[in-house]
Amino acid sequence: MSKKKEMLPTSTGAQSLRELSSVDSELRRPSFYRVYLLNDDYTPMPFVVEVLISLFNKSEEEANRIMLAVHHEGLCACGTYTYEVAESKITDCLKLARAEDYPLQCRLERCGE
Repeated sequence: MSKKKEMLPTSTGAQSLRELSSVDSELRRPSFYRVYLLNDDYTPMPFVVEVLISLFNKSEEEANRIMLAVHHEGLCACGTYTYEVAESKITDCLKLARAEDYPLQCRLERCGE
């Protein structure tokens, strides 16, 4: 037989507020992660631009800027997301690259707190 927690009515509702505030204090903001594209010698630049436009919702201008940064600097952040969304973006990116036999790589880093 399970015990149920009974909440007795109070004139001020102080007990209800205490319970509510203890629940609120347990809630935390989700951590965010940056997704980086890494440079390689084989993935064509137009393909990288298409990935940035289709998966990361970048404009053509912004996609070209990121692609050039990846090319010249070795890597560049292409978005900041919650962990699950970032993982999904990376998985989708790698699937598109592998379907075309490109070795495009992505990296995930937790943003500073």
